[in-house]
Amino acid sequence: MIYTRMTDLIGRTPLFQLAQTGSGTRLLLKLEQFNPTGAAKIRMARSMVLDAEARGLLRPGGRIVESTSGNTGLGLAVVAAERGYRFTAVVDRHACADKLRTMAALGAELIFVGDDDHLATSAREDLAEQLAANEPGAFFTEQHNNPANADGYAELADELLADLDGPDVDVLISAVGTGGSLFGTARRLRQRGSAVRVIGVEPVGSIAFGGDGGPYWQSGTGTPPGASIGTAVDYTLLDEGLKVSDIEAFATARAVAARTGLMIGGSAGGSVHAALTRLEDFAPGSTVITIVCDGGEKYLDTVFDDEWMRARNLLDLPTESHLNTLLTRLSPTPTPPPSWPPSKTADPSHPRPFGGVSTLL
Repeated sequence: MIYTRMTDLIGRTPLFQLAQTGSGTRLLLKLEQFNPTGAAKIRMARSMVLDAEARGLLRPGGRIVESTSGNTGLGLAVVAAERGYRFTAVVDRHACADKLRTMAALGAELIFVGDDDHLATSAREDLAEQLAANEPGAFFTEQHNNPANADGYAELADELLADLDGPDVDVLISAVGTGGSLFGTARRLRQRGSAVRVIGVEPVGSIAFGGDGGPYWQSGTGTPPGASIGTAVDYTLLDEGLKVSDIEAFATARAVAARTGLMIGGSAGGSVHAALTRLEDFAPGSTVITIVCDGGEKYLDTVFDDEWMRARNLLDLPTESHLNTLLTRLSPTPTPPPSWPPSKTADPSHPRPFGGVSTLL
């Protein structure tokens, strides 16, 4: 098939079976990095823009404005480029540098809030709202409170049911940032008769599920202290909310990459950690789905960089080793277990726990 728009390539992303228990419960990952921009959020970016056009809020030549940590901005940049809009992304330096560079390459105007590398969600959203209000023809997509966000994931649910071809989705366990991907998917599944159990995952330090707020490094997920919890977080659909630490999330992403060759992002690592560690507690024969919202290739200078991890006290080899053991035990395709930690150096007295470059003389 030949396509004429990048957004025509959205969807139909594959399911990957990561694990299976002895009782037949399996963990399937919906690999959203196979979308354009390598992320799930292009689904809701398209949905929000089409909805704004239908309601007369966006007209030819207008401007789209959004506060973003990266993946929503990438999606909006693509949609804006192909539909003739200007796009302004209000960002902070907590975002992955590659996401920011890619947005700029796609024609987005970047406006930075804050001078350090910490989340500035509330300040970003305030500025985005102000910029849109001050420019005639500009539209603030306001992803956290836009119903079209969650609506954009209805097709994801339909894809799951089509690919499973009979078995129900028994458990949906995924990250909660804006809430659109988890709750939009869950709503559609229940509309189609599924009895799915919905489990949300946020970073330790996020406030959506209560508890004390604090800093965290997982990108594009959670609700930091001082930020408002948006209406896309639909507590009426939530059966359980879990918190996963940065160390657990990042160790999982790194272990999955080293064990299977699959690169997943840091927040997806949190969801997969929650699913893996609870997989044997679910009813025998359950189908457990985790939405992998983006791939790990965007995080080579953070989650997959030892020095960055070590500088922030996030590198935890025992946790990675434990997860490698768990992945090996639950692997649906048993293979000889690799040595752990993987070393790429010629000198065994100076092993690199993950990756690195070595020269053999």
